[in-house]
Amino acid sequence: MAVPVLPSFLPLPDDAIDLERLRRVLVIKLRHLGDVLLTSPVFSVLARRAPHLELDALVYRDCAVMLEGHPAITHIHTIDKRWKTLPPATRLRAEWSLLKALKARRYDLVIHLTEHPRGAWLARLTGARYGVARQRPGRFWRGSFSHLYPWLAGNRRHTVELHLDALRRIGIQPQPHERGLTFVPGAEAEAAVDALLAAHGLTRGGFLVFHPGSRWWFKTWPAGQAAQLVDGLAARGWPVVLTAAPEPAERAFLAQVRALSAAPVVDLGGHLGLKELGALIGRARLFIGMDSAPMHLSAAMGTPTVALFGPSGEREWGPWGVPSRILTSAHSCRPCGQDGCGSGKVSECLLSIEPQLVLEAVEELVCCGDG
Repeated sequence: MAVPVLPSFLPLPDDAIDLERLRRVLVIKLRHLGDVLLTSPVFSVLARRAPHLELDALVYRDCAVMLEGHPAITHIHTIDKRWKTLPPATRLRAEWSLLKALKARRYDLVIHLTEHPRGAWLARLTGARYGVARQRPGRFWRGSFSHLYPWLAGNRRHTVELHLDALRRIGIQPQPHERGLTFVPGAEAEAAVDALLAAHGLTRGGFLVFHPGSRWWFKTWPAGQAAQLVDGLAARGWPVVLTAAPEPAERAFLAQVRALSAAPVVDLGGHLGLKELGALIGRARLFIGMDSAPMHLSAAMGTPTVALFGPSGEREWGPWGVPSRILTSAHSCRPCGQDGCGSGKVSECLLSIEPQLVLEAVEELVCCGDG
């Protein structure tokens, strides 16, 4: 099927920015791992339209791994969340060091992709001529940016498109084929995963990855249902690799799933960094998981994905740009975005998704794909 192409002539905003007059751009995204990965198309589109630009990112330190190796990014600045716990003088030195580094880059344009107030301050303090951010009330916010755009959240528009709206606002219309995610595991991670697969007798495309946990427990399927799914996958002859973050809570949850399942699996829970996890998922036939960073890694690696969504919105956060099946419930209250029903950490909408439905979705994707 032909890739749709935008018309050759498109109107521009009256205050569109001429990229040829810019040298350096800073993109700020101070959120979680998956959120940062979903900014990767912003860098790709800018690099294609203006290859001369130097494109930098500012993210939390633990999220830098999601953009490291992106071919369009020149430099990644980071903020350590632990700065908040430091003595005032030590924190001030860290903040001042960051500001000096940002000012030294002499940015022409700052693109701020969240509502974090730090972005407004930096748009001013870096001295950038232009600043782009979502619309928010407040004179200080409005006065910090030259261009503001509407943020259509509420499960109405995918987050990737919301990020790209910042570019549309300044006169850049991304082509459909430019909007894919980019994640670069790197040669070391690729080699490590190849060795792991060989040690377990697995081949590229010959296994499924199931990541049953999430850092947010209200987005996590119960261990019993996860174990039933593992048993069902094994009964159909599909080799299963289980993964989990290295945090003790997630590893304990995976151990519970293992204890409730009788199926033979390869358990790599807690043994892979994000680069290795991306490389592993990229070699899998299919990925199964919750609304989580690994699900976004699967999309970035081009792996077909089965995703379970409860309180969060699949239109806003679903697998981007890959063959996928998204499983939800018919609860009229979802997506609510709450920390479990009544903030009780347990989401009934997730509990109501039966393992058989997931197995059917897996079978459909594995056997038939998207046509």
